[in-house]
Amino acid sequence: MIKNTVFAIATAAIILPTAALASEHNKNEMTLNYSGPVETVSVADLLSDTSMFTEKETIVEGHLIKQINADTFIFSDGTKEIQVEIDDDINMPAAINATTRLRLYGEYEGGNTPEIEVDRIQLL
Repeated sequence: MIKNTVFAIATAAIILPTAALASEHNKNEMTLNYSGPVETVSVADLLSDTSMFTEKETIVEGHLIKQINADTFIFSDGTKEIQVEIDDDINMPAAINATTRLRLYGEYEGGNTPEIEVDRIQLL
């Protein structure tokens, strides 16, 4: 009986701090879902600098109009089109199509095939 009690206390002493740390860790990973105004740039402005050395953080708004492969799409903001690569860790809460208005956050890279590497997508 005493062995069972000691075992139960020892197990609780190990599990409880681990569970508390896991709970605290999840609180830190919550994403902010801000839906107010942000400073966006047009695709035409991005494509005005296609130097292979160009890399800059960017935010664009528009539509994914065509899928090229599993994680590569053509995006249009109504001015021009650009290739976008979406990180495979991005999960959308709902299905999207060519009429779904999106805000893409990512890094624009110039070069022979300018593209935006998308880190986050927000439905508008």
